[in-house]
Amino acid sequence: MEIAWIGTGIMGAPMARRLLAAGHRLRVYNRTAARAQALAGAGAVVASSAAEAARGAEFVFIMVPDTADVEAVAAGIRPVLSPGQLVVDMSTVAPAAERRIAEELKPLGVEYLDAPVSGGDKGAVEGTLTIMVGASLPGFARVEPLLACLGRRITHMGPVGAGQTTKLANQIAVALTLQAAAEALLLAKSGGLDPARVLDAIGAGAAASWQLSNLGPKIIDRDYRPGFFIKLMRKDLRLVGEAAAQGGVALPGHALMTMMFNAARSLGHDDDGTQAVAAALQKLAQA
Repeated sequence: MEIAWIGTGIMGAPMARRLLAAGHRLRVYNRTAARAQALAGAGAVVASSAAEAARGAEFVFIMVPDTADVEAVAAGIRPVLSPGQLVVDMSTVAPAAERRIAEELKPLGVEYLDAPVSGGDKGAVEGTLTIMVGASLPGFARVEPLLACLGRRITHMGPVGAGQTTKLANQIAVALTLQAAAEALLLAKSGGLDPARVLDAIGAGAAASWQLSNLGPKIIDRDYRPGFFIKLMRKDLRLVGEAAAQGGVALPGHALMTMMFNAARSLGHDDDGTQAVAAALQKLAQA
């Protein structure tokens, strides 16, 4: 299929590579051109603009950092869109913005859906992402074979915006579970235990989690290389807060994690992986 892929960062690039490896033809665009150029060796055509990438593509995928970025891409490609095209936003952004963009593109005969992901860069590389989709049933049926190249669990959550709401629920669960893992390992170390042995022991029982097994070893080694940035989790927690306010619900854990990730930023970890929240925890524990 002819596919446009807009956004080739830490998640977008390996996802685009998987579609190329499956035999699809991709035109790719990224604001930092060098990141898109890296995909040329895998067979992608590098476009000079988002509009150039989107023109005539059967599917247009978007994978950019924040709501304003998605809105800018949608505005930039709108003049070249034509009936029958399907636009798939895989970023994590505000659900209300997704619904608004979908309504704006509907008169053009273009379907817009949201399909945010979870699983980090490892999931993007290995094609094991969890994908939460907000779309009409026909739209979901059209895009599902392509999403199967990218993820292991693909779930239709409801109409446009439902995917993003699901992702925000995912992010608050992820953040709190990561905090629990960091606190458990800090307590183990303070008690004179070998954190690695504690990780082996508790990771096989009721305390088991993706965060503990995948990020626990990195926390122990103080390996803060990013699979998912602190700054992006801070953005996601901001979106969680906005959604909670709109829904009229209080989330005490969200307040805690917002504080922890802001502390990590203050310590210079914004461009590190989310496991660097453990550095903020240790700093606060020593205060």
